[in-house]
Amino acid sequence: MAGPVLEMRSIVKTFPGVKALSDVTLTVRQGEVHAICGENGAGKSTLMKVLSGVHPHGSYEGDVLFEGETCRFKDIRASEQHGIVIIHQELALVPYLSIAENIFLGNEHAKHGLINWNDTLRHATELLRRVGLDEHPETRVADIGVGKQQLVEIAKALSKKVKLLILDEPTAALNDEDSGKLLDLILQLKEQGITSIIISHKLNEIRRVADSVTIIRDGRSIETLDVKAAETTEDRIISGMVGRDLENRFPERTPHQPEEGTAPALEIRNWTVHHPIDQQRKVVDDVSIEVRRGEIVGIAGLMGAGRTELAMSVFGRTYGRHAGGTVLRDGHEIRTKTVPEAVGHGIAYVTEDRKHYGLNLIDTINRNISLTALGKVSKRGVVDEHGERQVAEDYRKSMNIKAPTVFEPVGKLSGGNQQKVVLSKWIFAGPEVLILDEPTRGIDVGAKYEIYTVIDRLAAEGKAVVFISSELPELLGMCDRIYTMAAGRLTGEFSRAEASQEALMRQMTKDKQDQKSRKDEEVSR
Repeated sequence: MAGPVLEMRSIVKTFPGVKALSDVTLTVRQGEVHAICGENGAGKSTLMKVLSGVHPHGSYEGDVLFEGETCRFKDIRASEQHGIVIIHQELALVPYLSIAENIFLGNEHAKHGLINWNDTLRHATELLRRVGLDEHPETRVADIGVGKQQLVEIAKALSKKVKLLILDEPTAALNDEDSGKLLDLILQLKEQGITSIIISHKLNEIRRVADSVTIIRDGRSIETLDVKAAETTEDRIISGMVGRDLENRFPERTPHQPEEGTAPALEIRNWTVHHPIDQQRKVVDDVSIEVRRGEIVGIAGLMGAGRTELAMSVFGRTYGRHAGGTVLRDGHEIRTKTVPEAVGHGIAYVTEDRKHYGLNLIDTINRNISLTALGKVSKRGVVDEHGERQVAEDYRKSMNIKAPTVFEPVGKLSGGNQQKVVLSKWIFAGPEVLILDEPTRGIDVGAKYEIYTVIDRLAAEGKAVVFISSELPELLGMCDRIYTMAAGRLTGEFSRAEASQEALMRQMTKDKQDQKSRKDEEVSR
């Protein structure tokens, strides 16, 4: 067995009012893929920022040894000079520069201040080939998808002679196909002798690529497990992460039985939306769905199926060019052409992109929560700061938002706690219909269960919930009914009893299967 390439001993990191890391120890062997697991806020990313020099030596206690040498990194450049490269969850690429320019940004092929573009493009092409990307190196980063951008980040790391590659939630924003390609690449890099540390909440991915997994809980390293050992099951890892056994991944739920004769809380009829740029292309094509009070209705579909486009276009026409259709609340037609109109009719939308559209990251928890319903905490246009603080404090406790005070900037919270703030914001608005778009994306199993419990409680209170998710087990565990979409069209509807992963996937890929059948028929002719 190979010896350790990295040792982090008794790491302690403190922020004002919070001890983020407390006596954390981590050992990574040469040439392995080492996973780090823990709940949101457990200290995983903080530990990697210590390792990569984001938190410089002197700002923490403990020792970092790399290749047997004690390291005192003053910044990221110092760690990169040793071959340690970190790829953050939020990609550090400049969208309007080319792939080649991004790969060598800050590390240019230059002499006397002049860039050698021939060398730049040649080396960029070699690196792109190495990561399995066939894009031209002069292509703008803005013109490629997120999956390919992740590969560009890895190519950028390889250009720096990486020895230890750190990937923080690398597949959080990727679909299954792109995630598979990225995980395959990590295994290829392992064969080339590159050691990797991967932070992920997706336990199936960890079991696929990792050799070892270290569990961190509440800022402490709990244990390191051999992933290939028979006793290292997903339940075993989860138990270490949350400090208790999760007997059920989802709250127990009694399927909703709608009252006969009552109109749906939300009904969407013949909804069609055109792409905002390519106006000949329909991104939502004649879709009709309904949701009753107390019901959780799921929408399943692959990337590009039109799920988010449907939700955003209904919620104030925030996506695309609307071409036609009707929205009804409790049997009465309503206008939702603007966000205030949608909110006024009791509709809330929790976006899949909380950092860009769901939160003001530089503002505090209490300001974010009150934002959707300032009228409830103000009088004659003046905000009652005491009342606003009390509302936020109530949600901090009831939603178990882990923060020292409600005056903490939201940008400093972990992903799961940010998601709880988004939910709190919309619950405070008092909606009757909640559209939840990937509400548990990028958060750990413990925080997921807490959010599932909140959603279940809202349904029990008589709210109508639309639940969009890419995780089929999540939809099967939470929903009373599930619609499937493909290529902008509705392809199926399933009751809780009828739904299975196989049945849903069959309908989610129906359009692709139809296209393949048509092509096969044309070939046979």
